[in-house]
Amino acid sequence: MNGGGDPGWQGGWRAGLPELLAREWDVLVVGGGITGAGILLEAARRGLRALLVEGRDFAWGTSSRSSKLVHGGLRYLAQGHVKLTREAVREREALLRDAPGLVEPQRFAFPDYGASRRKRRTMLAGLALYDLFAGRRERHWQDAGAFALLAPNVARAGLAGGIVYLDAKTDDARLVLRTLLEARRHGAAAVNYLTVRSLLKEGDKVTGAVLRDDAGGAGLFEVRARLVIDAGGAWAGQLATGGPRLRPLRGSHLLLPSWRLPLAQAISLMHPGDGRPVFAFPWEGATLVGTTDVDHRDGLALEAAITRPELDYLLQALQAQFPELGLGEEDVIATYAGVRPVVDSGTGDAPSKLGREHAIWCGKGLVSVTGGKLTTFRAIALDVLRQAKRQLPGWNDALAPCTIYAPVALPAAPRRMPAPLLRRLAGRHGPQAQALVDAAQDGELEQIPGTDTLWAELRWAARAEAVEHLDDLLLRRTRIGLLLRGGGAGHMERIRAICQAELGWNDARWEGEQAAYAALWVRHYSLPRAAQDSEPA
Repeated sequence: MNGGGDPGWQGGWRAGLPELLAREWDVLVVGGGITGAGILLEAARRGLRALLVEGRDFAWGTSSRSSKLVHGGLRYLAQGHVKLTREAVREREALLRDAPGLVEPQRFAFPDYGASRRKRRTMLAGLALYDLFAGRRERHWQDAGAFALLAPNVARAGLAGGIVYLDAKTDDARLVLRTLLEARRHGAAAVNYLTVRSLLKEGDKVTGAVLRDDAGGAGLFEVRARLVIDAGGAWAGQLATGGPRLRPLRGSHLLLPSWRLPLAQAISLMHPGDGRPVFAFPWEGATLVGTTDVDHRDGLALEAAITRPELDYLLQALQAQFPELGLGEEDVIATYAGVRPVVDSGTGDAPSKLGREHAIWCGKGLVSVTGGKLTTFRAIALDVLRQAKRQLPGWNDALAPCTIYAPVALPAAPRRMPAPLLRRLAGRHGPQAQALVDAAQDGELEQIPGTDTLWAELRWAARAEAVEHLDDLLLRRTRIGLLLRGGGAGHMERIRAICQAELGWNDARWEGEQAAYAALWVRHYSLPRAAQDSEPA
C-alpha cells in the first residue's frame, strides 16, 4: 500500500487530475477541513493509498472560522467532560511541541470581581487538573495589584484579583494546509473544488464516488476506493443516513485593531448579560474577540455571517470589561462566523451546555465522522482509522500516535530577519518555507501593515497552494481579508501586482474575481447591515 503522491500544487497541478483520479485508492476522504486533513495524514503515514477531495476550498467551512484556540476546554471540564478535557490538553501539548510557529502558547487572564468564592475555588481546582493532564504545575491566582499589571485595561471597580492559565492559539486554516502538506510528504493526494455527486456501490457496499470538477471544468470522474470516509464536519452524513442527529451551532467573532484593544494576555470574562465566557486575545497583528454560541437555522449551503444581535452581544461584553476604551462597532475591522458540527444530545440544552465529543458511524465501505474539536484532530483521526481497520483486510497498523509534523529548519533569509518571524514561516509553511523565502522579490519579506503576514506569503500561495479564487488567497491561504479594513481593498493594487501573473489570470479574470470577492466580503465578513434575527447570542 503505497500512496505514490499527487502531481503537486504548483503551476499546472490540475493537468494531471484525470490520471490521479484513475488510480485505485485504499481510502477516499471526503472533506477538506482539519478532521479530513488529519485522517489523510494518519492514513498516508501508515502506508495507505489515500486521496482527499473537498467540494469547496480547503478549510472553507468551520476549519477557517473557529476561535483559533488550541485548548483543553475549561468549561468542558466544569461540565464533567473529564475525558475530553484530558485528551484535548494532551493534544494541545503535542501540537505545541510539534508545530512551533504555527501553534503558539497563549496565556489567559480571568478577572475576578469577588462575586463567588465557590466559583473561584472550582476554577482553581479545574486548573489543577489542567496542570496534571499537561504534566506541569503553575501558580494561577494573582491579587488585584498583580493582575492589573497583567491586564491594565480591564475594569478596576471591585477587582479582587484574577486567575491566569496557559492555553494555545493557531491560524486554523494554515493548520489544515500544514497537515495536508505533511500528508502529501507521505504520498497522499488532496484536491479542492471536487464535489461528490454520488457514491459508487456494488450491491450495498460503497466502492468509491462520482466526482465533479468544479474548478478545471474537466467533467465527472469515477474514483474507486476500498473505503470512503465522510469527514464533512457540519456537512457530514449527507453521503449516507443512519448517523447521529447534528445540531449546527454558530459562533461569531470580531477583529479589532490591536491599538484599539491592546492586550499582552488574552482576557477571558463572563458576559454581563448571561454569564457565558467571552474572550479577547492578540492574533496575527489584530485583536480577536469571540464567541457567540447560537443555533444556526440558515442552512449550510451558504456561508454563515454574524447577525446584529451577535454583534451587539460581543460589543456589550467588551464595553463592560474595558469601559475606559470606549469601544464601538466603528472599531471593528471585520467579522466572521463559523458553524460547529455538534452532536445533538436530544435534551434541549442551551447551545453552550452541549458537549464537543466526536461521533463515528459505519456502513459497508463507508465510515462517517463528525463533531469534535480543532485541538483533537489527531485523536479523532486515529479513532476513525481504528474503525476503518475492520474494512481494510491486510492493513494492521497499531495506530499509536506519531510526531504530528516532521521537524523543519528555520529558513535562511537574504537579509537579517527576526527569529520569531522565521519560526512563523517554518510553522505555517513547513518544508516549503525556504522556497517561499527564495521566491520573494524586493520588499516582499516585509510585513503587510497591520498584520503579521509577509507580502511574500501572497506570492507563494498564488504560485504553489492550489488557489482557485481570490477568496482562497485572502481569507484562507493568508488571513488579510480578516485583518485589513474592507478585506484588504486598500492594498489590492499591490496584491494584484504580486499575484496575478503567478495565478495565470488575465485582466478579465482578475477583475471578475475581485468583484466577486468584494461582494462576498460585504455579505459575510463586514458588519451586519441591520437587525436580522431576534435570537440571543
